[in-house]
Amino acid sequence: DLQHLPEPVKKYLYYTHSIGKPKVNTFKITFSGGIRKNEQSEWMEFSSEQYNFMKTPTRLFFMKAIMKQLPVAGYHCFNNGNAFMDIRLLSLIKVQYMDGEEMGIAETVTFFNDMCCMAPATLIDPRIKWLETDDNKVRASFTNNGITIYAWLYFNEKGELINFISNDRYAADAGKNLPWSTPLKEYKEINGYRLAGYAEAIYTYPEKNLCYGTFKLDEVKYNIEQ
Repeated sequence: DLQHLPEPVKKYLYYTHSIGKPKVNTFKITFSGGIRKNEQSEWMEFSSEQYNFMKTPTRLFFMKAIMKQLPVAGYHCFNNGNAFMDIRLLSLIKVQYMDGEEMGIAETVTFFNDMCCMAPATLIDPRIKWLETDDNKVRASFTNNGITIYAWLYFNEKGELINFISNDRYAADAGKNLPWSTPLKEYKEINGYRLAGYAEAIYTYPEKNLCYGTFKLDEVKYNIEQ
């Protein structure tokens, strides 16, 4: 399983205690943190729960947030390359809705990011191609259902994954793809694994970086019953 992996990825799998454990087929993640649309928007506190399935790549992301003292519910659904996002105020009033080809590609990036950051044991997946290694960074592709996306994974000397950068994720405000990164830190032990406890979501515009999400890892469970 490990022979074809670049050395930084092998080191990461050992560092995260992924070796010698059951292969990961499903996982559940809970986060808390903050999210905003842009620099002019107020930060909204949120909590989220998501379910990922590996055989047919699926990601179901449920979010609860507070905007101006009113509850906001969000649902992202990614199923085998097709995706939509539905954000509603009071669970009724539609605030934002997106779907289509660009959304499917963007959520394929997100799915691969989940694999890299929250389920390192899945990096033996044959749908990943390891394309290039330069010191402690590795370029990879992930292909599913006719969609191929690319990303650079950055590691430190300890073996921690410290950033993930892809140019294949659509930014609605910009109306085009922008570099999308998720810097990681605060590694901690959780359910026998060593994982990043904190991450940010950042779009890089020509004139600035926009951090639009902060994520604190609360819990991860693997191979949950379906």
